[in-house]
Amino acid sequence: MPPVTRQTLAELVDVRLDRRQILGGGALALGALFGSTALAGAAKARGSSLTFSEVERGNDPHHHIAPGYRAEVLIRWGDPVAKDAPPFDPNNQTAEAQQRQFGYNNDFIGYVPLPLGSKSSDRGLLCVNHEYTIPHLMYPDLKPGMQKAMPKRMVDIEMAAHGHTVIEIKRSHGQWETVPDSLFNRRIDALSTIFRVGGPAAGHDRLKTEDDPTGTRVIGTLTNCSGGVTPWGTILSGEENINKYFTGRPARTVEAANHHRYGIGAAYAFRWAHIYERFDVEEEPNEPNRFGWVVEIDPYDPHATPVKRTSLGRFFHEAATTLVNKDGRVVCYMGDDTANEYLYRFITRGKFDARNRERNRDLLDDGVLSVAQFSEDGTLRWLPLIWGQGPLTVENGFASQADVLIEARRAGDLLGATPMDRPEDVETNPVTGSVFASLTNNLKRKPADIDGANPRPRNRDGHIIEMTPPGGRGKAADHTADVYKWDIFILGGDPRVARDQAHYNSLPTDDGWISCPDNIAFDPKGRIWIATDGLPERNIADGLFAADVEGPGRGQTRRFFSCPIGAEMCGPFFTPDGTTLFLAVQHPGDTANSTYADPDTRWPDFKDDMPPRPSVIAITKIGGGPIG
Repeated sequence: MPPVTRQTLAELVDVRLDRRQILGGGALALGALFGSTALAGAAKARGSSLTFSEVERGNDPHHHIAPGYRAEVLIRWGDPVAKDAPPFDPNNQTAEAQQRQFGYNNDFIGYVPLPLGSKSSDRGLLCVNHEYTIPHLMYPDLKPGMQKAMPKRMVDIEMAAHGHTVIEIKRSHGQWETVPDSLFNRRIDALSTIFRVGGPAAGHDRLKTEDDPTGTRVIGTLTNCSGGVTPWGTILSGEENINKYFTGRPARTVEAANHHRYGIGAAYAFRWAHIYERFDVEEEPNEPNRFGWVVEIDPYDPHATPVKRTSLGRFFHEAATTLVNKDGRVVCYMGDDTANEYLYRFITRGKFDARNRERNRDLLDDGVLSVAQFSEDGTLRWLPLIWGQGPLTVENGFASQADVLIEARRAGDLLGATPMDRPEDVETNPVTGSVFASLTNNLKRKPADIDGANPRPRNRDGHIIEMTPPGGRGKAADHTADVYKWDIFILGGDPRVARDQAHYNSLPTDDGWISCPDNIAFDPKGRIWIATDGLPERNIADGLFAADVEGPGRGQTRRFFSCPIGAEMCGPFFTPDGTTLFLAVQHPGDTANSTYADPDTRWPDFKDDMPPRPSVIAITKIGGGPIG
């Protein structure tokens, strides 16, 4: 898609932003967009279906929640998961203990009811990703300079703290608690868990290593960010920033350009290669190709081997959210969380069988992956990544469908996909059937590269796009169609600051505007809940915000929850009845000044002998009832 250079932001907004509202004769908040307050009064008068009182913005060591709601810390880094796990002792950590305890930096949360097939909102399995570790907030004995070459003991603890947790939880007398002796409880980690490779890339030469000459068996999963829950009750976990784990540069082989496209060897943060050679691409150039996939985990079977589903493509997965289309095929939406990368969609070849869970087990191994191309006229086209079609040929270095999937980014480049402002979560509204994608920010976008779907250069505040498939509302929508319509739902930032060039259909309060939208979720009424990752750059705590997507309150964000200082808000997920909302508070105390001995917060324990601990919290309404 050629860059747009002729239209100003104002023209792009006038043409594209909130297209349905323009057609309906509604008023845009253009006064906020261009620094005027002329429309502010009219916007504030518009109503919202959300009835909670907002939390004031701030930035302090504690979390804050809307009045009338209760936040319980359900599980923290180091808490026992396996029934034989020892209590957390930050001064005596071991990899063996961490493999049986809750991991670090919880991100995605999924909740699946117990028993299987029920809709229970009182008993289920909590499924949580552990994205990465922060050594200087983990280890009391980490001396200056040691992080560059940590001993094997510390590296193994880090690897054990990555991955995923499955733990049974139940609600008793209105309080949520874990079930420590449940047979479902399980830790999946980067140190020792074995993964099977499924799909077209399984067994391919580019996945074979000295340790795994079959190319079908991988040890561990890395930087698991967001994910999703399948219709058959399994968990999809996206491997994201894999480049941070590999050092060295490979010889000039086919992998050199491939690794460069994924940033391998350029900006590593974890120095595991001095302990494990497989993370040195000069020793094992194929190892990075074994990461960057969507992992499928069966939480109902603690003995099931997790599977890396290569049909869904290799990139920096932020999300993998699914639905059953009206024709029975399963659709999966995904984002590649890097500046100027793409949105993807996968459609299974086979159909979902609600009566036979076993038949759905490998459904995600066969189907068509596509990449999104946005046009200025509000049209979205899905371009299939199929070997042999268009430029995806031997002449361009693709010898098979496996090559296309291993190098999904380059395939998207050749097809002319639209570079986006850091695609993160992609979720479908259960009421309207529209698909919302959060674009967190993009300081790399130049003025000459703006387009209708990404209308701001150096987009520091991010935005949310709404994509509408044809066919009707809700379950009538056809998510397998080649062409959708799209609109911008929100342009983040402070609408009262002209340089932010923010846009909201209805003006939020001083406390309610958002910046850097990340994970999103929908409650049973179809209202959007937005977790943020970037407000601390403006000395404001990240948190959770909510808004209507239809009616007079469309796009009017309201602050519901604020994180403790240094933390990012992640993983919003509702129970089926909407009466509990699970949230992940990631990296509390992660500020420029924090150390293990003197952090900016000791949330959630606030004990002198405890460091800040990433945790999952359960939010309920005091007295009961739906959230919001």
